Amino acid sequence: MQLELRHLEAVCRIAEAGSLGRAAGRLGVSQPALSAQLRRIERVAGGELFLRGRHGVEPTPLGEFVLSKARLVLGEMDALAAGARAAAPHTPLRLGCILLVLVDRLLGELEQVVTGREIAVTVEHSATTLTRQLGAGRYDAVLYGEVNDHEVPLPEGTSARTLVPKEPFCVRLSAAHPLAGRERIALAELAGESWMTLVEDDDGGPEALVAACEKAGFTPSLRHRVADRKMHYDLIASGRAISMSQPTAPAAEGTVLRPLEGDPVTGRIRLAWNRAAVPAPQAELLYGAAARAYLANVDNNAFHRAWWDARPELHPVFEP
Repeated sequence: MQLELRHLEAVCRIAEAGSLGRAAGRLGVSQPALSAQLRRIERVAGGELFLRGRHGVEPTPLGEFVLSKARLVLGEMDALAAGARAAAPHTPLRLGCILLVLVDRLLGELEQVVTGREIAVTVEHSATTLTRQLGAGRYDAVLYGEVNDHEVPLPEGTSARTLVPKEPFCVRLSAAHPLAGRERIALAELAGESWMTLVEDDDGGPEALVAACEKAGFTPSLRHRVADRKMHYDLIASGRAISMSQPTAPAAEGTVLRPLEGDPVTGRIRLAWNRAAVPAPQAELLYGAAARAYLANVDNNAFHRAWWDARPELHPVFEP
């Protein structure tokens, strides 16, 4: 076996994370698979690269040497990729997003500011997949969400900026639900309901929902995982499920959106970009386009407009 770039990346991620478990999460592989890969790398390198202990891993002297060379090689490859993209004519701007409400308006906003360049927008169901592919060079920039205290790890060579530091999740339920007529709902009143979450939802949302529900005195039943938006709404309209939702979400026939008392679950929206592919002025344009796309949806629900207007410190700061 010969060492490849993916092996060097794995060694660097293990050192950055300080543990095989965290590194596996950042690389999007299982811990046993990463452990097996590390053993193969160590056989080629001629010795142990990390000392394993109760509190994680630390590089050995051999590991420090391999790490120094791996970082140089990966840095040169990043520079090569960036230089090739800069020299190539008509390279598209590649933007990855999770299924945020603002995505529906984002392309139109981007077309106003990124002129003369093709724009490719791809929607993923996993924030971890987005950031991993940002690091691998598939995307130039990504838009993703984080819930409560969850933080999505970012690869080297990237920068990030928070677009919306806080928004309160609300609940979508059937228009025929007994609580549909209420202006605001206490989470405890939703005990016994069947909840829906997105497929591959790794932004901290399921954990935040479970924690909030347990604090309210019950354990939620997370029975449905539906990625298709229409099926998602139809299932709720039929009264078979309820779900957490962004407060900027549009109306859907047969359903209503209601805020939760005390804002027990909150989210934030972030933009991250590869510094080698997106210069600072272009990152500012992306940020502004995403901000305008978000703001265009604030009026979808009167309760969120009131909440938003009362908190100007949360508003995006950008050149209009």
